[in-house]
Amino acid sequence: MQQVNGGFAQKKVGAIQRIGMALGVVLVCCGLASSQTWVTMNTGKAPPFNVGVALQLTDGRILVQENGTSNWWTLTADKSGLYRNGTWKKVASFPAAMNYVPLYFTSAVLPDGRVIVEGGEYNNGVQDWTNKGAIYDPVKNTWTEVKPPSGWTQIGDAQSVVLPNGTFMMANINNGETALLNAKTLTWTVTPGTGKNDVNDEEGWTLLPDGKVLTVDTYVFLNDPSGMNSEIYDPSTQAWTSAGSTKAQLWDSRAGCGGKNPSNEIGPGVLMLDGRVFYLGANTCGVAGHTAFYDTTTGTWSKGPNIPGVNDVADGPAAVLPNGHVLVDTNPGYGISPSTFYSFNGSGWNTIPQPTGLTSSNTEGHRLLMTAAGTVLFTHVGNPEMWFFVPVAGFDSAAQPVITSLPSTVTRGKTYTVGGTQLNGITQGAMFGDDAQSATNYPLVLITNNSTGHKFYARTHGFSTMSIAPGKASTAKFDVPAGMETGGSTLQVIANGIASAALAITVN
Repeated sequence: MQQVNGGFAQKKVGAIQRIGMALGVVLVCCGLASSQTWVTMNTGKAPPFNVGVALQLTDGRILVQENGTSNWWTLTADKSGLYRNGTWKKVASFPAAMNYVPLYFTSAVLPDGRVIVEGGEYNNGVQDWTNKGAIYDPVKNTWTEVKPPSGWTQIGDAQSVVLPNGTFMMANINNGETALLNAKTLTWTVTPGTGKNDVNDEEGWTLLPDGKVLTVDTYVFLNDPSGMNSEIYDPSTQAWTSAGSTKAQLWDSRAGCGGKNPSNEIGPGVLMLDGRVFYLGANTCGVAGHTAFYDTTTGTWSKGPNIPGVNDVADGPAAVLPNGHVLVDTNPGYGISPSTFYSFNGSGWNTIPQPTGLTSSNTEGHRLLMTAAGTVLFTHVGNPEMWFFVPVAGFDSAAQPVITSLPSTVTRGKTYTVGGTQLNGITQGAMFGDDAQSATNYPLVLITNNSTGHKFYARTHGFSTMSIAPGKASTAKFDVPAGMETGGSTLQVIANGIASAALAITVN
C-alpha cells in the first residue's frame, strides 16, 4: 500500500530501521525533509469551523471539537482511506443545560469506544478550572453529563491515562489524588495519591509497558531539592514511588520570558518504539531545552540531546511515527512564537518544514493526533487550520499488530471477535501532557474490498486490555458495517497508524 497525502504509506523496515535509529548522530540536518511533508485538506474539504482537540474514534472517524463552542464534528475518510479528501459532519453537542465550553481539558477514548471529556482550564472563555465533564457515545450520537469526583471543585487542565485494565484515571490538579472512573455507572473512586512527592498540576502521565505510569515532577518539595525528581504509579497498590533523578531539569522554574510568568510547564514524555521514554524539557529562555531518556527495562534515566537552537517544548505536542522517529513541536520559550518542528530519530534531530499557511503561533495552541492512516493530524487550536504530516514510508515491524484468530466469513451488520498480539501497539501514539490527551493505543479494524479497493472501518469495542506491553495477547470485537460492499476482502488491525498483515476474509 503506497497511498500518501493523508492516506496509507507503510512497508516493513524492521531491523534495518532500528539499526538506523541506533547509529544516528546528534546533528540537525534536512536530509529527510524531502521524503516527509505536510499536506492540507483537498480543495473544498477544509474544516468549516475553528478546530480544537481531535480524537481518533474506533469506527475510523476523527472527532474534532469546534473550538470556543460546545460543538463537535467528525471527519470521515473517503473510500480510498484518504482523510484529506474526507467528509465533515456536525455531530451532537454538549447538552445545552451543562453550559460546557471547555478549553485545555482532559480526554480519552475508552475500551467500549466512547469518548470521555473532563474539566477545562477555561469554560466559556473564563479561567475557572471547571469540574464539568461529559461522555460521548458515537453509536447513539449523544453526550451524557458526568458528575465530578466527590469533593473535587476543580478539574481544569488535568492529566489522565487509560490504565491497562481499561480504567480511566484522572489527576487532581490541587494535590496528589487521582480518580478512577467506573465507565458503566459513570461514578468515580478517589484514591489518595499515596507517596506522591508533589501536586499533580502541570505534569503529564506516560503509560509504560509494565502497566505502570511515569511522571516527572514540576514542583520542588523538601524531599526533592534538585528539581529533577520523577515518579512511578503502580495501579495494583495505587501508590507512587520515586523513579529517580531525570539527570537534567525538564520543567520551567525560571522567571517567565516574553511577558510570561514562571510557569512550571514541561514538555511531553513519549514512549518510543525502542522501549525508552523520551522526555522533552521546557526549561528555556534563550537557552536550549533539555531532554532525557527513561529506560523502561533498567528503570534508569540518562541525559538526551538538547533541543536545537534556543527551542524547548513548554506545553507542546509530540507523536511517535510508524518508523519509530518522534515528531516534535518546539518554540523559543513558553508562549513565544514561532514554533519549529523536528523529527527525532532516537539520537539526533532532523528539521521539518513548517506547514504552508500556518499563522504565527506557538506550541501551546498546537495538537497532534496519530491517525489510522499512518499520518499525523496537526490542528491549530482556534483557527480553521489543519494539516496531515506524511512521514518517511515504512514502519518498525517490531511494533506491528499480529492477528492470530479471525473468522473467515463475516456478515454485514454482525459483530465478531479478532484476536492477536500487541493489537494496541506498543506506545500511546501522540502526547501533550496536561491540557490535552489524544492516545491511540487501541485496535482499529480496516476491511478492504478486493474488487473495488474501497476501504471500510469496522467499529471496534470491548477491548480485553489497553496494555502496550510488547507481544501482549488480546481480543477486540468489531461490527461489520451494514452498508459495506460484499465479496472477497482483506482485514487489517491498525494501532497507532501501523497496520497488521492483511488477511483474507469474505463479507456476506
